[in-house]
Amino acid sequence: MTTKPKARKFRIPQRPVPRNAPEPDAVAEDAAPAPTEQETENPLGSTDLEEIHKEGLTGRQLRMARRLAQKHGLAPPTDHDAVRLLRIKGIDPFSRVNTLELVMAGRAPDAEGDGGAGQRPSGKIPPDDRVQLPQTLPEKGNTLPSTEISPAERRSREIMKVQRDIAKRRRRRTALLLTRLAFFVLLPTILVGYYFYNIATPMYSTKSEFLILKSDGGGGGGSSFFSGTQFATNQDAIAVQSYLQSKDAMLRLNEDEGFKAHYSDPAIDPIQRLESDPSNEQAYKVYKRNIEIGYDPTEGVIRMEVVAADPVLGAEFSRALIAYAEERVDNLSLRKRSNAVQDAEQALEKAQAERRNAQERLVRMQNEGQILDPEGRIAALRGQINNIEVLLQEKQLELQALLDNARPNSSRVEGSRADVRRLEALLADLRSQMTATVSGENSLAELAVQIQLAQADLAAANEVLQSALVTLETSRRDASSQARYLTTSVVPVASEDPSYPRKFENTVLAFLIFGGIYLMISLTASILREQISS
Repeated sequence: MTTKPKARKFRIPQRPVPRNAPEPDAVAEDAAPAPTEQETENPLGSTDLEEIHKEGLTGRQLRMARRLAQKHGLAPPTDHDAVRLLRIKGIDPFSRVNTLELVMAGRAPDAEGDGGAGQRPSGKIPPDDRVQLPQTLPEKGNTLPSTEISPAERRSREIMKVQRDIAKRRRRRTALLLTRLAFFVLLPTILVGYYFYNIATPMYSTKSEFLILKSDGGGGGGSSFFSGTQFATNQDAIAVQSYLQSKDAMLRLNEDEGFKAHYSDPAIDPIQRLESDPSNEQAYKVYKRNIEIGYDPTEGVIRMEVVAADPVLGAEFSRALIAYAEERVDNLSLRKRSNAVQDAEQALEKAQAERRNAQERLVRMQNEGQILDPEGRIAALRGQINNIEVLLQEKQLELQALLDNARPNSSRVEGSRADVRRLEALLADLRSQMTATVSGENSLAELAVQIQLAQADLAAANEVLQSALVTLETSRRDASSQARYLTTSVVPVASEDPSYPRKFENTVLAFLIFGGIYLMISLTASILREQISS
């Protein structure tokens, strides 16, 4: 930063110039001459002030030009006028030779500094005998050094400013991010951790395992493909699991063991405690949260965990639920056995009714035809018919033999013919008995067929009745024995140390949950902000 001078007029000391340097022009001391056409065409550069201003000379070059002009006895009002005057006089203000002379002249001691010898060392420019004093400059001109900075420096300053602004905004955003994280993540996590470590009531876990087995001592019912495996009792295990997780089991546990009273104890913290005089729905929510029942189909084992504030009471709850499960298994198998016996009895009654109907039909047909054995009657008629047919053939042959004589005996011929007529009449009568109706509509043959069908129905009814009797006997024998039974593999034992709450795990889980919620909300807000801004 350049400080503005306080003096309105000041003198600049003149450096000694060589003796052979031309005298300064008197006119140039008062005012700068106007450039001519020949001056503007100077090979050292333009002598127009506007063109010199456009050349973009640095402050150091302008100061060197001013010192060089003063060295040659010129009095330019400004630094740019110094460049113009030097070019008019044919001196290159930026030549290395002139610059070196100016530096050597500035370093050379004056005559008085040499002890009055009046001589300079060899190779140095001899000083002028005149005393060079600072000249008075007009007040209107600004002869201070230029305050303009180079484009590279200006660019570096702007870059530094942008970098500082970015760093400032980054620090501000980091502070805001840390504040939001502390408010939305750390503070809730600290509150959750404080609850788990200082407020939450310790809860005791009681674990037990049981499974449902099928009895191997069955009767004649046969064994299935899955007999002896866990798949044979899969449906019963699922039914027991559903029952233990139902509201019915909760109500029964409350009546027997006081489930609601235990979880409404004021010693339990308010978050885990059940309200006083709660409804069944509220108690059922606590029941599902504190009693977990799982079934493993690969092993057929039902695992149960009961969480309570009192370990002894938790073990009592477990034993009560196992008793309920065993009772339900017995009821399920009992109903199945009862249904089997009932079905067998109904099948037996039906078989007896069908057999009775078949017997009544057979007896009715026999009574209607007044023949107990139609088949025997038909066989007898057929025998008689066969005998009559044999006799008839014999009589016909005898009659034909008598007729073959030349003079047959008439009495014998008439007797043979009478015998043939009687046999034919008897044969026709027997045949008519075979086809005559016996019971009003049916003939003897038809009646025999119907009786045979009735006898066949009676035999089938007898077989069905026999099978129903065997099935009923087997069902009754199976019903007297238990087909399914529950066995406890892991007996519930009261815990000595609390299992819940898991303080560290729950605190870490809360931190992850709050962090995930904050991350999702931040991403959603960023996406919405970007969409709105675009």
